Amino acid sequence: MTLPDTTFPRADPVPTLSVEAAFARYEAIRARLPQARTPGAAPRHVGGLLELADRFDGFLFDSFGVLNVGDTAIPGAADCLVQLRQRGKRIRILTNAASYTGEAALAKYRRLGLEVRREEIVSSRDVTFAHLGAVAGDPLWGAISAEGDRFEDAGRHRLFDLLGSEAAWDRAEGFLFLSSARWTAALQDRLVATLTASPRPVVIANPDLVAPREGGLTVEPGYWAHDLQDRTGIVPRLFGKPYANAFDIALTGLGPGRYAMIGDTLHTDILGGQASGLQTILVIRHGIFAGHPVETYLAASGVAPDFILPAI
Repeated sequence: MTLPDTTFPRADPVPTLSVEAAFARYEAIRARLPQARTPGAAPRHVGGLLELADRFDGFLFDSFGVLNVGDTAIPGAADCLVQLRQRGKRIRILTNAASYTGEAALAKYRRLGLEVRREEIVSSRDVTFAHLGAVAGDPLWGAISAEGDRFEDAGRHRLFDLLGSEAAWDRAEGFLFLSSARWTAALQDRLVATLTASPRPVVIANPDLVAPREGGLTVEPGYWAHDLQDRTGIVPRLFGKPYANAFDIALTGLGPGRYAMIGDTLHTDILGGQASGLQTILVIRHGIFAGHPVETYLAASGVAPDFILPAI
């Protein structure tokens, strides 16, 4: 099979989806997601997170749509974290952002004015590198990554920048998707053709289909993962929410207690939290459902949180 001769067009804008299209796609892949119980009662609407603080020993926070939108901190997020600490609550940020290291994430949060410690950040990138050796031994991974990623947190795993040169594609013994920042539909076509001709392991370090940013809902690695599965039949390994591998690491670090997952997405934060036995809190003002009637999506999906907040 002749592979498309594709050169990445760096000027391409990052593709986006509407809320309706993102929700429809999540529903279309629903059978591939964890199964979870639905709360017996209708979600309770609450004015802010501090109203619920005494119910729990700690909280798992999603990042995008809860603490920040892209590179902008959500108003009130910093103060909420401070007040939770003053009440002795344990905190983890459980994020599917895999484009950068935990140290870079820490620097970003601090730049945004959020008081966060490194040990409180559990990213899907961290989860992926913790499990990568169990996927396929020790292949040479062609990494789909952000510009300038040096993979210094990859430990013993062997990675190289798949988009660094045309010849790089032939070297890859497996494909590791960390970031969609440089990915395009043309490159996706090439990956499909490459794997059809010569199947290899595929790992996705961010299961999100979309992420809320200043310019809309950007397409994330999970979107391309399910497109790949639809077109090739190859089932990628996904690490991060809503899968148990992410929640297990976050909860192990927190220790015993009563915890709630806080997020803006039904099919990752809420579904994943419920599958891990947590109570769940959906925030709606700044995330995927910003400006949309969330009740419509709750009814259509059958996924319902325990609590709904406008923002934390």
